[in-house]
Amino acid sequence: MPDTIPANLNTLPLHEIATIIRRNWKATSKSGIYFGAVPYLDAMSNMSSVNEKFGCDDGKSIVIYALGNMTGWKGDVARAVKTELKRRIK
Repeated sequence: MPDTIPANLNTLPLHEIATIIRRNWKATSKSGIYFGAVPYLDAMSNMSSVNEKFGCDDGKSIVIYALGNMTGWKGDVARAVKTELKRRIK
């Protein structure tokens, strides 16, 4: 269900969080996923942790840029996921 916040959100690997983001954003937005977020979601889909690298970029930077491009994603799931991602990059 796209409106469900997983109870174990704080322990999920980044690739599972990226799946939640894509599924929920598509289900809740008339215009779909913002194109600027797609490359960062693609990178996150290949990562388990913010402590990894993807190509030449470190995981924290990827998540920071993803968050910057996810301002149009709204709702309870979006708030919970964004809060969790912010916690991980601290």
